[in-house]
Amino acid sequence: MTPIILTDYYKTEHFRMYVPGTTKIYSNLTPRKSRMKGVDSIVVFGIQHFIKKYLIGKFKTEFFDKKWEDVEAEYKYAINTPTEHIKALHDLGYLPLKIKALPEGSRCPIRVACMTITNTHPDFYWPTNYLETLISCQLWQPMTSATIAAEYWKILAKYAKETTGSTDFVQWQAHDFSMRGMSSVESAILSGMGHLTSFTGTDTIPAIYALRNSYKGAGLIGASVPATEHSVMCMGTKDDEVGTFSRLLDTYPTGILSVVSDTWDLWKVLTKILPALKEKILARDGKLVIRPDSGDPVDIICGLNTRFNTVFKDAHGRELPDNKGVIELLWDVFGGTKVKGADGNEYKVLDSHIGAIYGDSITLDRAEAICQRLKQKGFASTNIVFGVGSFTYQYNTRDTFGFAVKATYGEVEEEFVPSPESLVRGIRTVGREIFKDPVTDDGTKKSAKGLLCVKEVLRPDELGKLQHAGYQMIDQCTPEQEEQGELLTVFLDGKLVKEYTLEEIRERIKHNSYE
Repeated sequence: MTPIILTDYYKTEHFRMYVPGTTKIYSNLTPRKSRMKGVDSIVVFGIQHFIKKYLIGKFKTEFFDKKWEDVEAEYKYAINTPTEHIKALHDLGYLPLKIKALPEGSRCPIRVACMTITNTHPDFYWPTNYLETLISCQLWQPMTSATIAAEYWKILAKYAKETTGSTDFVQWQAHDFSMRGMSSVESAILSGMGHLTSFTGTDTIPAIYALRNSYKGAGLIGASVPATEHSVMCMGTKDDEVGTFSRLLDTYPTGILSVVSDTWDLWKVLTKILPALKEKILARDGKLVIRPDSGDPVDIICGLNTRFNTVFKDAHGRELPDNKGVIELLWDVFGGTKVKGADGNEYKVLDSHIGAIYGDSITLDRAEAICQRLKQKGFASTNIVFGVGSFTYQYNTRDTFGFAVKATYGEVEEEFVPSPESLVRGIRTVGREIFKDPVTDDGTKKSAKGLLCVKEVLRPDELGKLQHAGYQMIDQCTPEQEEQGELLTVFLDGKLVKEYTLEEIRERIKHNSYE
């Protein structure tokens, strides 16, 4: 499919609707509003992937390198507008555009432009906003998921440091389980890449390949471990669940093995099957990870006693296993060590041969509640890994952070009379500020005006040294001011001119926000 048709239908007529003499359109991508409590900035991510895949890759193979007759036939199949302007672009042989953006991995405040786009050839003013649909469609999701992943990292890093003194394990503590619940393979890839800007655990395999292709770097992109599903456990039969566990331990004598454990009775697994296999588990050169995925995750992992502050017992006066929860029950069987957290207290860390992961309906609030309750009962937060699925990554839209691509400036060639005595009319280029401010809106859709410049905000730390403290946007700039600031040229006339690695993106996310 030629990328020239990857737009909203109404865009195809706009080239004829602009003021005669138009030579430049200047637009920007801005997160206009946050609908996530406590989140007032977004992670800039995915622009490089978009440029490589679409503006360079698909436009080359599916537009510029194709015969014009084939492109025109595909275009005219559904679009009944003139094609002379499309042919002129095809003949030009490249996209005459300039894209500037904040560094990938940086935090862009709400209502600050993270990217601008304008044409570099006066005959091709129309592609700037013609690409609005494609830009919006391909960038809101990786930025949204990268932002959410960074919020997970913030929570997990906070509690890991408090309860273990280190954040080393956090990169593995949130694992992407979302692919099966995403709206398409494309959305799974875009979101999955966003997850991997903060973490290395993923089951979304295509996202690993997409990052490898779009972001250079020899470091680890993402990985996973052998893990069962319910069909595996069921084939082993309910009556021989202990045999299934034993067989799996023999099949995987080393490394991490994750076993779904609530196919029938999670509490039986924790209090009967695992004790029966204790010596075998402790003799392995690796970790057995227990995976429940049903029920209230906070209560399942942390126990009812952390919510009700009471001990629930059966008819014989014995404490019920769900009163303790998964982590405490694993401690009862396998024990572990105690480490000193950054807060000065000691916390229990499970034996290295056993662990747990929970991967159903995890949210930021639930993840924090689990970490808090584990800390409350004296356990390190790193005893649990979270499977973060589509309940987190699919329940979002472009409006989660109000992403919009809007024009704020244009230029027009117009006739003028140099002087009252002149008999000859001249031609001059006039800049026009473009803005919208609907009286019926709550302020979300009020746009900036004119050319834009984004500047870094610096504030002194406790020692008086200036530190990065975000960005601010200045509108109604002069062309000279627009060339300055933190928006850097990343794409120019069909070529990627600035490239980022995944490693520096990850470091920028953590350095700018949390550590």
